[in-house]
Amino acid sequence: MSKLSHMDAHGDARMVDVGEKAVTRRLAVAEGAVIMSPETLERVQAEDLPKGSVLGTARIAGIMAAKRTSELIPLCHPIALNSVDLDFTLETALPGVRIRASARTTAQTGVEMEALTAVLVAALTIYDMAKAVDKAMRIEGVRLVQKSGGQSGDVYNP
Repeated sequence: MSKLSHMDAHGDARMVDVGEKAVTRRLAVAEGAVIMSPETLERVQAEDLPKGSVLGTARIAGIMAAKRTSELIPLCHPIALNSVDLDFTLETALPGVRIRASARTTAQTGVEMEALTAVLVAALTIYDMAKAVDKAMRIEGVRLVQKSGGQSGDVYNP
């Protein structure tokens, strides 16, 4: 078993020292989906829900969450984000909304947690805004799709 970077020799949690790491351009892409009834998907697309524009609100929520990731995840480093983008695809085959978040920085540590946090909070926002009409929605498949930059190189999980 490999040594866990966030644990010291005694098994206690610690923040990893990234001070000696090189500053590089970094990218992380994450995705997930909110599964819902076909009727709810139609209402999301038509912006016909009581709380207003679901996807517009979810986009802002995801960006805000990415910016606050280090406040939510105890051992996550605060980093300056260069950009956070969220894309939503309405998929009748699910049925539901596929969420894709990209986070970019130039830093000593990666932005995977920021991209994942953006997806999760956007998904929770979609859920919150549509729960009045669909109690059976579920959030699924949240995962890191791609990362680049840093010493571990590029990672793709299509």
